[in-house]
Amino acid sequence: MNEQNEGWVYVCSDSVGETAEAVARATFRQFQREQAKIKRVGNVRTEGEIVALLAEAAAARGFVAYTLVQPELREAMRTESLRLGVRTVDIMGPMIQAYVDTFNDAPKRVPGLLHVLDDEYFRRVEAIEFAVRCDDGREPESMRAADIVILGVSRTSKTPLSIYLAHKGYKVANLPLVPEARLPDELRRVPPGRLIGLTMEAEAIAKIRQERLKVVGLPFGALYADPARVEAELRYANDVMRHYGCHIIDVSNRAIEETAGLIMDYINR
Repeated sequence: MNEQNEGWVYVCSDSVGETAEAVARATFRQFQREQAKIKRVGNVRTEGEIVALLAEAAAARGFVAYTLVQPELREAMRTESLRLGVRTVDIMGPMIQAYVDTFNDAPKRVPGLLHVLDDEYFRRVEAIEFAVRCDDGREPESMRAADIVILGVSRTSKTPLSIYLAHKGYKVANLPLVPEARLPDELRRVPPGRLIGLTMEAEAIAKIRQERLKVVGLPFGALYADPARVEAELRYANDVMRHYGCHIIDVSNRAIEETAGLIMDYINR
């Protein structure tokens, strides 16, 4: 990557800045390569902080994405950005205005409401603890308490999906499907509507497993990454998933967020 093509995106918020950063990173993924770095500036409370941030962005020839709910900070951002010629992106403003115009309501203008320690927050914490505890087939007796049970062969992204969904408040257990391993009796007691089966193209799994072998220092030709073995595991897994009535999702070439969205849509229906 050429140095002149690199730049900075400044993420500014009167809260922690997670929302703006998530939008920025989602934007980056639309390009072939990342040509910018992110600097997050959170808990902004004064106009002076806005002025300093925009001066830095102007010097770096970057732009600013912001989530500010306080009117005076939003106005300072608009005024100073025009003065310095710095491009800014108001992430929440248009949504807030649309809500006001449509429902004739007024915003609370309190920073950080997304991260208030309310019942939803503690539900997410509980869900994350559940996902960690029930990862990779551990504590099968907890499956009946899960909102979602994910099945699939090794390297189909069961664990990252479980953690991602847990952050959304779902209690998730996941179970690796291995022909030689006995399925837990508890699986029969999980309602089919909560069962998600993950599958993937055999060639893609074999490549991922080969990379995994390099990381752990095992021989390249180990059975774990053998294409014939992968095919056999997938056939076994598909038989199991159909037998238990799983909703099957092909995760080939899908991002974790996309797969999670499909799962949540199915579960919520």
